[in-house]
Amino acid sequence: MEVWCTTEGADPSLNVDRWLRLTEDSAPAPPHDQAPMEPWRERPEVVHVHVRSEEDQHLALTHVGLAPWVLLSFEDWSMIPVENLVAAAQGSPTRIAALLRSPSEVAGAAFALQTGVDAVAVPPEASMIEAALAMKAARGMAMPSPSPAPSTPSMPMGNATLLEVLSVAAGERACVDLAGLLEDGEGMLVGSSACPMLLVHGETVPSSFVPTRPFRVNAGAVHQYVLMPDGSTRYLSELRPGDVVLVADRHGTTRHLVVGRVKIERRPLLLLRYKDGKGQEGHALLQNAETVRAVGPNGTAHSITTLQINDQLTVWSGGGARHLGHHIASEVKE
Repeated sequence: MEVWCTTEGADPSLNVDRWLRLTEDSAPAPPHDQAPMEPWRERPEVVHVHVRSEEDQHLALTHVGLAPWVLLSFEDWSMIPVENLVAAAQGSPTRIAALLRSPSEVAGAAFALQTGVDAVAVPPEASMIEAALAMKAARGMAMPSPSPAPSTPSMPMGNATLLEVLSVAAGERACVDLAGLLEDGEGMLVGSSACPMLLVHGETVPSSFVPTRPFRVNAGAVHQYVLMPDGSTRYLSELRPGDVVLVADRHGTTRHLVVGRVKIERRPLLLLRYKDGKGQEGHALLQNAETVRAVGPNGTAHSITTLQINDQLTVWSGGGARHLGHHIASEVKE
């Protein structure tokens, strides 16, 4: 983490990484305006967003992946925009800086989502410089290098051992109806945690009592994550018509299909708890019905009502901690 200092009345002997030259135009700007900032003469490509509202946060997010630096300043300090920008920037070329006014703000920004901002900019006051340098030193000792966000072009699928099948009370579950037909062996990756995620088979298998629905995945309880094409996750309750979701099979072959409808109804549920080959435990809450199927190691769909302890299930273990669906370098227990 770098420490920047504003230059008004600055002492050149201060042990900072960069000097932030504030121009007349860099005073708090009207909502949605960008004010030019120049952290150092050789690298002026910094977008400054003064955060007053959710709209300002959205403006800052639009520059992630495009600008080398996004500098945030605040009308009223809030950790949430910092966390959201840090999460969005992970795995992108954009780095996040924050212009701060108190030692507590420095501590919050330095360890936002454990990863923290890439630079803190502070006024040339002894207490602020000391706080910034202390947080820089703490980051150097405690913070791991951020891991890249997972990508989906190659999906390394694996096996998990079923540890428990438990009948639980009724809950809201989501059937995801897709604007495309699923093949045998295909389904969606869902789970109550982002790692490992269970491959839930589409309703392509004939049943004695109901017709097939080859466009549908009965994906389980509405709180669960579903994997999206860009490697992010969404809650099932957040899916809307027109969204694009990831469809996968046992071999890791993937494609993208459009959501046509999400059908939410109250149904009895089964909890499946499993452990993957890395020793990571996960669980999924699915509707207690014979038409809901998990995928076995050979790609065969198995009704969850017939599963037994120690059965092998297909999972994807490439996920990790999430913030607003984005992979982050933090430790999270779910």
